[in-house]
Amino acid sequence: MASGTTQGLSSIMLIISLLALFQSALVPADSSLAVIRVNQLGYMPDAPKIAVFCALEQRDLTGFSLSDSRGKTVLRSQPTSAKSFGPCVTTYRLDFSSVREPGEYRLIAGGVTSPVIRIRKNAYAGAADTLLFYMREQRSGYNPLFRTLVHTHDGIVVDDPVRAGRFVPVTGGWADASDYLQYVMTSSNATFVMLMAYRDHPRAFPDRFDALGLPGRNGVADVLDEARHGLEWLVRMFPSDSEMYNQLGDDRDHTYWDLPPTDSADYGWGKGKERPIYPCTGKPQGLFKYKNRSNGFASTAGKYASAFALATSLYQRSDPAFAAKLRRKALSAYSIGKRFPGVCQGAPGRAPYYYEEDNWVDDMELAAAELYALTHERSYLRDALDYASREPVTPWMGADTAKHYQWFPWHNNGHYEVWRNANAADRKVLADYYRRGLAAVVARADNGFRIGIPFIWCSNNLMASFATQAYLYRQMTGDNRFREYEQAALDWLFGTNPWGTSMVIGLPHNGVFARDPHSVVAKEMHVELTGALLDGPVYSSIYKNLLGISLHEPDEYARFNTGFIVYHDDVGDYSTNEPIMDGTANLAYILSAIGDGHK
Repeated sequence: MASGTTQGLSSIMLIISLLALFQSALVPADSSLAVIRVNQLGYMPDAPKIAVFCALEQRDLTGFSLSDSRGKTVLRSQPTSAKSFGPCVTTYRLDFSSVREPGEYRLIAGGVTSPVIRIRKNAYAGAADTLLFYMREQRSGYNPLFRTLVHTHDGIVVDDPVRAGRFVPVTGGWADASDYLQYVMTSSNATFVMLMAYRDHPRAFPDRFDALGLPGRNGVADVLDEARHGLEWLVRMFPSDSEMYNQLGDDRDHTYWDLPPTDSADYGWGKGKERPIYPCTGKPQGLFKYKNRSNGFASTAGKYASAFALATSLYQRSDPAFAAKLRRKALSAYSIGKRFPGVCQGAPGRAPYYYEEDNWVDDMELAAAELYALTHERSYLRDALDYASREPVTPWMGADTAKHYQWFPWHNNGHYEVWRNANAADRKVLADYYRRGLAAVVARADNGFRIGIPFIWCSNNLMASFATQAYLYRQMTGDNRFREYEQAALDWLFGTNPWGTSMVIGLPHNGVFARDPHSVVAKEMHVELTGALLDGPVYSSIYKNLLGISLHEPDEYARFNTGFIVYHDDVGDYSTNEPIMDGTANLAYILSAIGDGHK
């Protein structure tokens, strides 16, 4: 009797257990703990198309499906499991590359439905041009957002034993970020990449604004108008062979939270008056406690020379007098770089943060490449190949950290520019330089997002540069081995990241992007800084050790900021949520290439 009772109870318990398992199978997992991240701009039909399933807990995912706008399932497939990443304890890659029909779709996986996924041939059309909205908003001199002149008193020379106290008229250019400092190192590179983008992909840039940045056609592509605004400032900052300036303003700018027309920064000559101009001296600089490690001119001279040389070829028909001036200055700047090798770093003020550029042969390589293309003098080609061999791989590639702007620009356009005019043997060597750098990043990208960059300050710049170098490598070689990683970098910038946000404000306009960037213009003027690339996520260790940083509102991304990297959409976070001028321009080339119809 007891034995039968025991067997009966065991049968009942088994039935209960089976019912519980069946019921749990019917109840979806907590969807708040899992998300599907996608590229909000969309996917081109022939490009890799991969979304990322991110769960904040351990999950098993055995399959996923893709449905079209009518709810019809067009794909069922198995996900690819990958290493955890940041807050994502579980990650799976959902590959739907086989679907090429243009349209709108949704992924379903693990009880989670993705945002709308767009497949279309023109997914990136207009993206590069959108970046110019932010470039115009950053203008010094005439600013089209405020429709007035700003920073008209620039500037007075400092930190120079001979010229200190002298006024030099250098109004113009672009503010570097949400502060109003201006640097030749970033402005010259921004100018160059915009010119390069127009040279190679002119169809990506229409004419909708005039030279002042105001609405209205003027017969010139808007990107050339913007580049010229930068060129004219660079000319002022290099007025003669004996005067090469590198920086306008310093971190005393940060004392006041002002709009550009009412900037109250006081550098010793009164609020809103002259700002300091720092010359290249070949020696350490810094007016107060902190000093940089400057030891030459070449990093700045090379950047001047490359921008001026490329511009010469693009403007010589439309404005021969301006082109002739640029040609003279390109030759002069290159000569100075040859005579004074080394770096001219950013100058610190009262804070320890400055642009710590440590490399310069990449700048001279690019300059030599452009001068060879301009003059056809073989000595420039020999120089370019020699400089290329001295830094074949941009040093951050494969590293897990770097100082602030230590290896800038973030990718070396010089290798591609030399390649364009080199023989077959040299082309192979130059392409291999790119391959080595890309491989070093990819070796660290075995996570679900396929991301291998170090999350230093301005990580989005590195992401854009990796994608650009990978694209250029494909054009040089036809080798697609890095294609998935190139696309992953772009996907990351437009939403395939733990936070599910586009890192470019307003792109796409109906997407998820920063609504509270670190910007007084956005905050006080209640304007959307359309086209602005943000700094991007940083290591948690960096964020925790920065001075004067705090969130002003509850962190809407708190559950995704539990890993080794953080991002905040908060005006108080200048490390991850500040728009950057040079990063915005840096992104222009790859977006112009893809937006121009290139795969």
